Amino acid sequence: MQHRVVCALPPPSNPTGLAKGFSLLEWTNQVLPQGQLVSGVKEGWKMAWMAMMRELAPQSKDGAYTRPTYAFGGRLGEAEFPAEAGRYHLYLGNACPWCHRVALAAVLRGWFRPQQQQQQQQQLGPAAAAAAAVAGRQLGPAAAAAAAVAAAAGPQPLMSYTRLEDDPTRARRGGWVFGAADPDPVFGAADLWQVYDTVSPGFRGRCTAPLLVDRSKRAAVCNESADIVRGLDAANLPGATTAVQLRPPALAAQIDVLNARIYSAINNGVYRSGFATTQAAYDAVQAELWGALDEMEGRLSASRFLLGDKLTECDVWLFPTIVRLDAMYGPLFKCSRRRIFGCSSPAAARPAAAGTAVARGHGAAAAAVAAAAVGCGGDYPHLAGWARDIWQLQVPGSLVQISDTLDLDAARRSYFSSLFPLNPGGIVPAGPTAADLQLGSRAPGRGGSSVLEEVCHLRRAAE
Repeated sequence: MQHRVVCALPPPSNPTGLAKGFSLLEWTNQVLPQGQLVSGVKEGWKMAWMAMMRELAPQSKDGAYTRPTYAFGGRLGEAEFPAEAGRYHLYLGNACPWCHRVALAAVLRGWFRPQQQQQQQQQLGPAAAAAAAVAGRQLGPAAAAAAAVAAAAGPQPLMSYTRLEDDPTRARRGGWVFGAADPDPVFGAADLWQVYDTVSPGFRGRCTAPLLVDRSKRAAVCNESADIVRGLDAANLPGATTAVQLRPPALAAQIDVLNARIYSAINNGVYRSGFATTQAAYDAVQAELWGALDEMEGRLSASRFLLGDKLTECDVWLFPTIVRLDAMYGPLFKCSRRRIFGCSSPAAARPAAAGTAVARGHGAAAAAVAAAAVGCGGDYPHLAGWARDIWQLQVPGSLVQISDTLDLDAARRSYFSSLFPLNPGGIVPAGPTAADLQLGSRAPGRGGSSVLEEVCHLRRAAE
């Protein structure tokens, strides 16, 4: 008979410098069963998380995120806020998709004129150029002399803007603060809460961006992105560098219907997913999100833009969410069921993607485009190609192009570092980066002219 020798191995030693925590499971095992300890800690963690989530994102009783109302509802171009060059200032945040749609509209409509600013600075001496730059963005007695210099040099920007930084550790309320490179030129505020408190003393509520202010009245105009975009589009200001019309009257009804779908299911859908605090609320919005994205993919399989061969307000609504989905909303907001752009290398593409378009009912032509675009299209080759198409549009006479309206890598860092209830460890993923998404590459089978006047509706002279 053979005897099997069983050797008892010594417990592994603890390497020097290895952090083991408090070894709670070992110490409490004889007093409290592991299951009870884990359940108690889990429940306590969840209660703390729920409290933070309610502060970050208001919740309904069923755990669904409910977006709050906005405090200021004026409209650019109305009698109270007439369209006047140099009168208005925008506060925008790079990471924020609602700010991004405003920036897109302002650039497309020619409200920003940085090329002329640069020409002025080249013509003036260093001191005068600095004064002119300040005058373009500041109001009050201190700017009077600088304004005179700038006026002599040439036309000023139709609208100025400040790019905010997202840092809740520095903000007194909310997260938006002013950085050293881009201070507040209107009120000299340290953060956006101070701007709100200045235009509305004792302000109570959420200090959100975008925010449009009237510098001559030192008053808030609007902090609702949809209304700001429509004001920028509708206001008729002589000197605007483009005649683009994002909301042509003949398409207004169609635009409203499609925008409602885009906003609820996609723009707000990713936030409703990320801020949901119950499984049921999350599951419901996920079904809505991916169904709507399938619809947009179907539209773009048949036309260059969402409502035909011309860019409209609907494209401006959808674009900010699409370019952020893979990098931010997928990993952080749990919207990772599919990818828009997928991989950065055509060689790594999935060979089955071409058939996906047929399965979704887009037809053989769409399948051919998908097969050509699969190397850079991920699960939604038409959405990916459409996004690259818009990214590369050229705005004549402007140094600010569509591609300048978003620093994707900085936005990814902002999301993962500032929304700590969703990412308490603060670890920022390495990608996907802007280079991974290949926004500068033309998707095969898509596109055409990138000249703005040829791809947008234009307002008639009488409008």
